[in-house]
Amino acid sequence: MRIFVTGIGVVSGIGLGVEENIEAFRHMRHGMGKVTLFPTELSVPVSEVKFTNEEIKKNLALQSNKTYSRTALLGMLAAKEALNDSQLDTSSCRVGFISSTSVGGMDLSENFFIQFKENNAKGRLREIASHDCGDSTERIASYLGIQGFVTTVSTACSSAANAIMLGARLIKNDHLDAVIVGGTDALCKFTLNGFNSLMILDKEHCRPLDNSRAGLNLGEGAGYLVLQSQKTITQQPYCELSGYANINEAYHQTGSSPEGLGAYMSMNKAILQSGVPEESIDYINLHGTGTPTNDLSESKAIKRIFGERVPLLSSVKAFIGHTLGASEGIEAAYSVLSVYKGIVYPNLNFVHPIEETGLIPVTRFQEGLKIRHVLSNSFGFGGNNSSLLFSSVEDI
Repeated sequence: MRIFVTGIGVVSGIGLGVEENIEAFRHMRHGMGKVTLFPTELSVPVSEVKFTNEEIKKNLALQSNKTYSRTALLGMLAAKEALNDSQLDTSSCRVGFISSTSVGGMDLSENFFIQFKENNAKGRLREIASHDCGDSTERIASYLGIQGFVTTVSTACSSAANAIMLGARLIKNDHLDAVIVGGTDALCKFTLNGFNSLMILDKEHCRPLDNSRAGLNLGEGAGYLVLQSQKTITQQPYCELSGYANINEAYHQTGSSPEGLGAYMSMNKAILQSGVPEESIDYINLHGTGTPTNDLSESKAIKRIFGERVPLLSSVKAFIGHTLGASEGIEAAYSVLSVYKGIVYPNLNFVHPIEETGLIPVTRFQEGLKIRHVLSNSFGFGGNNSSLLFSSVEDI
């Protein structure tokens, strides 16, 4: 059974909605700036969504006195856009919702513990109630009116890719007719301090795939796709999800294997599943975090698969930051647009290629190209590596 993408929704540090995101890329406008969401002693660039929680609630027509985690609010925005875009009638078929996140409602529970630490009788319990990762999923599903299959995936930075894969498998095995899949994550102190403790935050604007790369910049946002089986489609889809794979190499708790074994295996398996010849892949949306280890291992894996005939490639993380559990939800939507509109995205801040591999990414926004197949990578902690392959459709 073939799986098609019929709707997309994106919220990131460069825009609210698909059109704002594309315009930001078109004008080379990144979302990096200082942390404003919470007090911190760290002086590092991050990509924040440029709206307060109260402004997002108003946009979503939610009651201002109700408590929602920022993770849930960002997810509602993107999932709503994807569902509206698909024109899916949720009452006419079996519809599921699979969302991913890494921080859950920590943006709220952190506030609770500030007061609770001082006095165990203090602290707003409503702020701790949203801590669990599944809370944001349940709230987004309720907002959308989805009452069927609802679940949460949390596998670090590969979370949203794995949510997309699970949704595809449920359709293929006739458990669902359509599913909204993707991820959402908000910036919080825990994330910022945690990555700082790993010593992989760049104090300057990150430089993915550049020989001078020194670390990543964090971001927040949400991205969702609507996947449908052919029998439920009422309009021409954006593209087909033709291949996907997840490999857990378990090399290290936080690091990639130096030779890129997990990245190689996930890309290779996704390509084999799709039946698409390697030479037909036109663009690779890199995981491309900007850390020395990740970019080198991913580059080695790409060279191993494609040899000297490497497709166009780039990382968008210098625009939107690394959005963790949301990253492949957002970047899958970008990849879908790449196929549908013939877009390739610029890799900001690239000057010199990595000496060991010599890969040169795209450095300017291009559209109207003939993009038939796009490979999108998402690699997480613990060696949890995922790759998705999106392919153009002429007719169905």
